[in-house]
Amino acid sequence: MSAPSKFPLEYKGYPLCRKDNVIYYGNPSDKYMIQLQVLSSAPLDDMTLATKVSVQLQNTDPNLKNRDRVVRSSEKNSLYAAMDLANVWLTRALATR
Repeated sequence: MSAPSKFPLEYKGYPLCRKDNVIYYGNPSDKYMIQLQVLSSAPLDDMTLATKVSVQLQNTDPNLKNRDRVVRSSEKNSLYAAMDLANVWLTRALATR
């Protein structure tokens, strides 16, 4: 059994951290991570589904200004589509070290 992680949620091997309507995907100590922001949502039965999600691949260099950290950005119509894109972008960005 492995040691407990300080990030209890993971998606395809990368940690997830949520604060309000923003989800951070990836390890903050890596060169890149993803910020997903739910821009709009709609009710479905007893749940609320994201209907518009902003995806940003960001450089984690603390010396960069916030606007200079964004490497790529897009919007998707569901959280699933956004997470799928986020995984591709993060995997490719971290592989080009």
